[in-house]
Amino acid sequence: MNRDLISELERRISGEVRFDPYSRVLYSTDASSYQIEPLGVVIPRTTDDLQAVVEIAASYRLPLLARGGGSSLAGQAVGEAIVVDCSKHLNRIIEINAEERWARAQPGVVCDPLNAALRPMGLMVGTDPASSNRATVGGMIANNSTGAHSIIYGMTADHVLSADVILADGTRATFGPVASPSGKMEAEGLEGQIYRETARLVTQHADAIRARYPRTWRRSSGYALNYLLPPHGFTTSRPAGWDWANKPDTRHPSPATYPPSSFNLAKLLCGSEGTLAVITEAKLNLVPRPKMTALCVAHFDSVVASAEATPAILETEPAAVELIDQVMIDLTRDAPAYARQLTFIEGHPAAVLIVEYYGESEAELRGKVERLEAHLQSRGLAKTFVRAMTAAEQANVWSVRKAGLGLLMSVRGDHKPVAFMEDVAVPVDKLGDYVRAVQRIFEEHGLQSAYYAHASAGCLHIRPLINLKTVEGTATMRQVAESVLEVVTAMGGSMSGEHGDGLSRSCWNERLFGPELYGAFCELKRAFDPENRLNPGKIVDAPPMTENLRYGAAYHTTPIATRLDFSDYGGFAKAVEMCNGAGVCRKTSEGVMCPSYVATREEEHSTRGRANALRAALSGHLPAEALTEHRMYKVMELCIECKGCKAECPSAVDMAKIKVEFLSQYYERHGTPLRARLFANIGGLSRMAYRLSPVINWLLAQPLVRAINERLFGIARQRTLPPFAAQPFEQWYAEYRKAFCARDTVRVANLPSPAGQGGGVRQVVLFHDTFNNYNHPETAIAATRLLDAAGFEVLLVPKKCCGRPMISKGLLEDARANAAHNVAVLAPYAERRIPIVGLEPSCLLTLRDEYLDLLAGDPRAKIVAEQAFMLEEFLTGLAERGGLNVRWKPANGSPRKILVHGHCYQKALVGTQPLVAMLRLPGWEVTEIPSGCCGMAGSFGYEAEHYDLSLKIGEDRLFPAVRAAGPEVTIAAAGMSCRHQIAHATGRAPRHPAELLAEALA
Repeated sequence: MNRDLISELERRISGEVRFDPYSRVLYSTDASSYQIEPLGVVIPRTTDDLQAVVEIAASYRLPLLARGGGSSLAGQAVGEAIVVDCSKHLNRIIEINAEERWARAQPGVVCDPLNAALRPMGLMVGTDPASSNRATVGGMIANNSTGAHSIIYGMTADHVLSADVILADGTRATFGPVASPSGKMEAEGLEGQIYRETARLVTQHADAIRARYPRTWRRSSGYALNYLLPPHGFTTSRPAGWDWANKPDTRHPSPATYPPSSFNLAKLLCGSEGTLAVITEAKLNLVPRPKMTALCVAHFDSVVASAEATPAILETEPAAVELIDQVMIDLTRDAPAYARQLTFIEGHPAAVLIVEYYGESEAELRGKVERLEAHLQSRGLAKTFVRAMTAAEQANVWSVRKAGLGLLMSVRGDHKPVAFMEDVAVPVDKLGDYVRAVQRIFEEHGLQSAYYAHASAGCLHIRPLINLKTVEGTATMRQVAESVLEVVTAMGGSMSGEHGDGLSRSCWNERLFGPELYGAFCELKRAFDPENRLNPGKIVDAPPMTENLRYGAAYHTTPIATRLDFSDYGGFAKAVEMCNGAGVCRKTSEGVMCPSYVATREEEHSTRGRANALRAALSGHLPAEALTEHRMYKVMELCIECKGCKAECPSAVDMAKIKVEFLSQYYERHGTPLRARLFANIGGLSRMAYRLSPVINWLLAQPLVRAINERLFGIARQRTLPPFAAQPFEQWYAEYRKAFCARDTVRVANLPSPAGQGGGVRQVVLFHDTFNNYNHPETAIAATRLLDAAGFEVLLVPKKCCGRPMISKGLLEDARANAAHNVAVLAPYAERRIPIVGLEPSCLLTLRDEYLDLLAGDPRAKIVAEQAFMLEEFLTGLAERGGLNVRWKPANGSPRKILVHGHCYQKALVGTQPLVAMLRLPGWEVTEIPSGCCGMAGSFGYEAEHYDLSLKIGEDRLFPAVRAAGPEVTIAAAGMSCRHQIAHATGRAPRHPAELLAEALA
């Protein structure tokens, strides 16, 4: 490695310079099938930093690759270059002009947060890619991105007004509209050369542009020379919505910038994939946010039928028409977080089209939906429809649709849905013929596939399942691509409708556009980048599509003996390989995943970063010993095992499980630290400590003792450990049990029986966890009274700690022993279908999740898991079946207001809907905080080195929402660690939902 280069970078920039092996591995992939290790990584803090990096790269004659979220699907964000990550610091919204409808933003600004800032003004960015929760402005321009509403808003090129850039030689320039390029052509230096050559190329090849550009406006292949064709740019077609959106008798938003009104090189940057210049700032056109929307989901018997219905649907002037096929629907049913949202499917259709309308009133929208249904029925095109009229119903539909790619990539095994022809766009009237042609190609090769995305624009994302780990699979990919290219060329389509050329499609541009235009592209590239240093090998002069594959025929991994069961994946390595790089874990404005990335904005601390590092060690990109070395521990350390990725990663990457296995392997090599053993055995320690609770509680509260704990055990002195109760729940229960047995229990004999129990007294096992036994028995007492009032005999069993603390610290054999004991004592009840109800999410849900891995060969573990319920699941289930015989106190005045925070495990494995529904049983007004992780994460927030980060995680959304709640609002949270964290950070004292409901009993 060139030490002079690194030294100069470190001297001249205020950002971060990383040329170590791990950093290079972390940035070696994107969301594509490709992997190329970069020369190094630079994370600029300022625009001056960015300019300095370009200048230094030029002086050393080294290639440079500007990168945003790294979510590109064609390999355009990987290369043997200095990778410049603009997402961490260059992410400011510089200015918003609501009156003139434009915004200026740095390249690292993510689309969804930008739209959130625009929402109060009634504005938004028109192009909305499915990856909007992690796609950056710079990446959207580089790809010429668009999304579901492109039939109204077109593509990013139609909304970029100007761009500040750094040219290949390190000089700055501003590209914006000019009446004529002649004035700019006279300038000296690289900028003048760019204007002269670009103007010449447009003039010289005007006829070829008109003749050979794709006959569809949905184009991200090649360079956008057509936007510069005088007098106002050129395209062979328009998005379907643009004509009707501009009718004087409609109130729909219309793009203000199409067609281009002048010569504007900012348009040329769109789809250039960073090969022409480095963007430092962009000025974007904004569009009015629709006042109201409605969806109608039309069901079809085949994908071809849905494709052929699309032109008819466009006649009804929709805002979007999106396709989901049966493969995607079935995959959604298997993904916990998304299966709960699959409320818009009836039966088992082969495909559905999601049709959206904009309107000013509910009546207007209902009329448009009715018109669509009548229109399709009268033509015999569809007969089953599901409407989504409310915001919640529509959110479910769009969440599933936007998760399409990741859900598709959740297919297990070596045959994966490969991206290389998935972005084809053809004229909409030829969409049915295109689908038939592709199906014939797949049949010839014996391939399965899935279809989804933008039927409205003739851009279906179609991915065949191919095993690229074999020579045959790689050859098949190329053969299919060549066959598809012939079909696309004949139909006047584009090989890329929005995902870009990258490494997978650039090699076809000469055949797609013809020799003349391809030659013009090469000359354009040389005009902007004479030394071919800006992201070389993309769009022009590309390597074959079969080079630089992440999983090629030479790929192999080192097998390891695991303590958890990874057989469902095909082994530990394949569990890691479930990460396809889509980067959903980099979202920052919604959901749980990934808390440490939200706080640090470091690629290393995303789920994708951890998977990349582990895969590199398993496959030999890093030394074999790297798997259990300290540097890998640092990569994995900040995974707080929230399980957010298990539910929210559409590819179902279970990084919590992977981390636990890693810790087990790591501690086997290095030994288990004392603190880890202490936290892991909190159950046994609590059993001894509660007997001296007054003394121990007093000691734990003393500053000196807390300082000693920090020095000896690494427990943050700012924290006070949970106090011990004078009387544990088990002692209280013994007295309760005597009283219960003395009562007449025949009164509940004829009530509806849950979970198949027969007549007689209804019974339930309360899984009383360590914390609700020794620290907060009031919660378990409240739950017992609540279940008693519901007509249940509450049983306890001689259980041990659930093992969750042991699991979190990688002590899997200890956890397995506890799991075996607990399953043995719980199974007799589960076999009789007696429910097992828990109060602490992390404990109860361990029975449903990790026990199945720890005890993979024990059928009783599955039986126990099937009968294990959170309290809210159990009670709301009873209520839905009419079996909850509970009387609540009448409300005095207005209903009680509850603000509830859901535990990460609840969100991942159960969802928070049952919790909210349970709290509404007494008639309360319940609002859920749209929070991520609280940051405590079991023992994580107690550890001195993690204290500040744990608070930063909570400050993202949770703490501000709690602080904003008035004193009349009660804060509720089921997780003990959540309650302690909220109290520590905000001064508010949250309550367990069971306690609140017990107080409401009549």
